[in-house]
Amino acid sequence: MRAQPSVLVVEDDVHIAHVLVFILEHQGWRVIHAADGRAAVQQVLGRSAPDLVLLDVMLPYVDGFDILELIRAQAGWESTPVLMLTAKNTERDTVRALDAGASDFIIKPFQPQELLARLRRYLDPAG
Repeated sequence: MRAQPSVLVVEDDVHIAHVLVFILEHQGWRVIHAADGRAAVQQVLGRSAPDLVLLDVMLPYVDGFDILELIRAQAGWESTPVLMLTAKNTERDTVRALDAGASDFIIKPFQPQELLARLRRYLDPAG
């Protein structure tokens, strides 16, 4: 039996974080939550990589782009899928995230089924 996939959710909005954790745990995935940029940095520096990172762009202390750069530079994390999540719907931010190594870019408010479909692309071993 395959181990539960683990997802690091980096989201500072309490309500959105609660929804994300609920949705992901309902799928049987293990969720680690970091509530701000500093907590996310501690996760990246202090543990092995999860199967996927769901990363908000606008965060207190350290923004999502800086965290993405750290993830891509951290040994063992460099190939971890990172899906950026943001309320900023600009082409500039999307291009910046993808150029920096994001695997995908999801705009808030998101639709739960679309979010899950995007996550399954990276977490489902059958593809």
